[in-house]
Amino acid sequence: MTRCLVTGATGYIGGRLVPELLAAGHDVRCMVRSPARLRDLPWAGRVEIAEADASDPGRTAEALRGVEVAYYLIHTMGGGKGFEEADRMAARGFARVAEAAGVRRIVYLGGLTPGSDGHLSPHMSSRTEVGEIFLASGVPAVVLRAAMIIGSGSASFEMLRYLTERLPVMTTPRWVRSRTQPIAVRDVLRYLVAWAGIPGDVDRAFDVGGPDVLTYADMIHHYAAVAGLPRRLILPLPMLSPGLSSHWVGLVTPVPANIARPLVESLRDPAVCREHDIAAYVPDPPDGLIGFREAVTLALQKIKEADVATRWSSASTPGAPSDPLPTDPGWAGGSLYIDRRTRAVDAPPEALWEVIEGIGGENGWYSLPVAWRARGALDRLAGGVGLRRGRRDPRRLRVGDSIDFWRVEEIERGHLLRLRAEMRLPGLAWLELSQCQEDGRTVYHQRAVFHPHGLLGHLYWWLISPFHSIVFGRMPRNVAAAAVRRAARSRSHPGPHDRGARERR
Repeated sequence: MTRCLVTGATGYIGGRLVPELLAAGHDVRCMVRSPARLRDLPWAGRVEIAEADASDPGRTAEALRGVEVAYYLIHTMGGGKGFEEADRMAARGFARVAEAAGVRRIVYLGGLTPGSDGHLSPHMSSRTEVGEIFLASGVPAVVLRAAMIIGSGSASFEMLRYLTERLPVMTTPRWVRSRTQPIAVRDVLRYLVAWAGIPGDVDRAFDVGGPDVLTYADMIHHYAAVAGLPRRLILPLPMLSPGLSSHWVGLVTPVPANIARPLVESLRDPAVCREHDIAAYVPDPPDGLIGFREAVTLALQKIKEADVATRWSSASTPGAPSDPLPTDPGWAGGSLYIDRRTRAVDAPPEALWEVIEGIGGENGWYSLPVAWRARGALDRLAGGVGLRRGRRDPRRLRVGDSIDFWRVEEIERGHLLRLRAEMRLPGLAWLELSQCQEDGRTVYHQRAVFHPHGLLGHLYWWLISPFHSIVFGRMPRNVAAAAVRRAARSRSHPGPHDRGARERR
């Protein structure tokens, strides 16, 4: 048994690596900035949790105490100005602290680059530099360089999935002809877990990829075949720059432009493994590595079964607010605008809670869908995430889940759901939905809270207040009606709850 530290445990890879390490018999400590994000995960009670930021050497030193193998899974996706320096300083600080703590190995998951003569985007340059920092440190490091990771919920897979499913005919930039070597997320996790138990002072980088070398156009055609779709018609359009391509991806897929851009830039040049030396340390499975079509099949099956453990949106959205809801009315930090609504519901609390916990995604927001879609479209035009992130699970939520352009900040099952806005706003916003029993009746409570930033924030609130009155005013009535219908169905058809209940008025 090895004591491992996993940074980025709330992210796409980190959230899947932790249970795999536990299953392999290792002792795991998770380093996170917000421990509440791990609270509802099924493995949370089996790990130690260290609250720390990689940029804070003191807290990081506490997290690394007694650790043998440290997994560094931190990288800024879609970051703004200065993200390279932030990544550089965090990696250098982590390496220094790890050496002082006696860590025997750092494992880092980086990106597969085209080689010394190839073009590197700012994000790929940063990931390459972070790997080099660890290899030059006083701690033996293993750097795994991977191209596209194919698995349910990964940003690369979601981009491919929605482009293929929504566009039977597409004009595409020339990067669809670049060759790449995708790898299944299961093989990535197998490699990562293996390095917790391999002895020796291995200190080098390894290229890792699946058995297939494909162009993006090939992957579109293979995906269509696996998903049972007609063959897609692809018309190359050379003048599409990475910036324009990322905005196009942002309009068609759930992946916002600021996340799509580094993905698109990584596809501009070939990303093919130059060696397979890792097999000397981690032998290939008897049946070989997972091929692209099998990886797509596995991912689609997970999506169909609503069994997606983590998604690209599991990680915090760059630039999104993270402040907790201010306490009120005694909050001394400034103005708070609050819209409160209450409604008695002629249904048992269990039925109402199912509606509350199922809100968003395909179930909608129970009020003027056209208004919500318009707000989502405006958010995407402003560079935000919009409504297309949907939900990880159609029925169950946990702290840290994204729901369209909200994120679950708190959930008290059966009582309270608090969402924090991650849309582009001149301030901070929350939406609270709760239910309770009052005088023997089920009562629905709804509260929208806005903390404006500057004069623009105040103007924003007053300009949209009339629309809020309509949108938030209709929600209690429609939520209550949905709960009544759900309760009626439960009485007439006992059994699994209908997932499709929604109010479209």
